[in-house]
Amino acid sequence: MKRTFKLQELDCANCASHMENDISKLEGVNSAKISFMTGKLVLDADDTAFERVLDEAQTICASYEKDCVIVR
Repeated sequence: MKRTFKLQELDCANCASHMENDISKLEGVNSAKISFMTGKLVLDADDTAFERVLDEAQTICASYEKDCVIVR
């Protein structure tokens, strides 16, 4: 399943790069792309693991920028 999400309070391009890299490494993720300019995350993950992956992605984002939220 491939979906696009808005990232609220994404303030750092370097942090976005680190987030993208870490999310891409999660089990069940086929690909993850974050655009700092648009503030969007494009996540492609296995259907059966999508919600778990999204929760873990939120944890990763908050570890780099505490106020960053994936808008569902």
